[in-house]
Amino acid sequence: MARQPKKLTANPGENDALSDVLRSIRLTGSLQFCFMPSGAWQTDGKPRLASLAAGTTPTIPFHILVEGSCWLRMNGEEFVLAAGDVMAFPHATPHSLGAGRDGTTVTPVLDLPPKPWRALPILRYGDGETPVRLLCGFLQCEALNFGPLRAALPDMIHVPTGKDARAAWLGATLRQIVEEVDRPNAGGLSMLERLTEITFIELLRHEILAADPGSAGWLAALADPSLGRCLAQIHDDPHRNWTVQDLTAVSGLSRSTLAERFEEVLDTSPMRYVRDWRLYLASVALGTTRKPVAAVAYDAGYGTEAAFSRAFSRAYGVPPAAWRQRSRKG
Repeated sequence: MARQPKKLTANPGENDALSDVLRSIRLTGSLQFCFMPSGAWQTDGKPRLASLAAGTTPTIPFHILVEGSCWLRMNGEEFVLAAGDVMAFPHATPHSLGAGRDGTTVTPVLDLPPKPWRALPILRYGDGETPVRLLCGFLQCEALNFGPLRAALPDMIHVPTGKDARAAWLGATLRQIVEEVDRPNAGGLSMLERLTEITFIELLRHEILAADPGSAGWLAALADPSLGRCLAQIHDDPHRNWTVQDLTAVSGLSRSTLAERFEEVLDTSPMRYVRDWRLYLASVALGTTRKPVAAVAYDAGYGTEAAFSRAFSRAYGVPPAAWRQRSRKG
């Protein structure tokens, strides 16, 4: 079931973990196109956007409703969307969009022109006078290979910027995106990629700040003062030879309380979290550098390449060499 939109909470201001995490999130690929249907229509609900991407980086479909209104169906539920709504699907959950009932089925992804594009593709369907206008596409974000972050995100992140004045920080970015689409200039596609990246980071910040302090999961851990400090230090200095004693000093908690809080909120132990973060960084290094596997293993804290290979295979389902090969196919 999709999570309903939450009200924005106050920015904690000094949440170093939040700042560190947002700085670490970068997109490795994206694609955008303008979709303008009119009359009664619907998409087929198949996750076709993900098929346009390759490699090991998770693919996140998104929609920005610029003008008009439509419905969205996902997991047996239907939502009514309005201009200013932004939706992202961190798990690439199948969904369909449409207007009216029993409309023509359209598959805009299959109608996209072959790349490279000199300008943003605009796909029009129907002959109605009041078309719906959407900016659609997908993002690729390596950070979602980090299990705790991916598990903490809902099937759909939905922010209705047109209805909530407190979402002005995102609405301003959306207006700039529309400006780039309507008045394309040199370098416009690159600018759209950067603006889309900012939009996605803002959506993640919305989810982090909206996390219930009493809930479990990675976002709740970031909002917890003691756990947040602990995670920030681990993320900032992952290659340090961390001990439980070090982490208790950082968190300000006793050894037993720290272990209990990690288990309650993150369903793991402090040292397992250190291991998982290092393995995630290893997955990035394997996909983006030519560093020998032995050197990646050393950076991840493993004494032998064999031990690293076993741990990496348990975490990611394939050995390091196979992961590197799949990453390069993207």
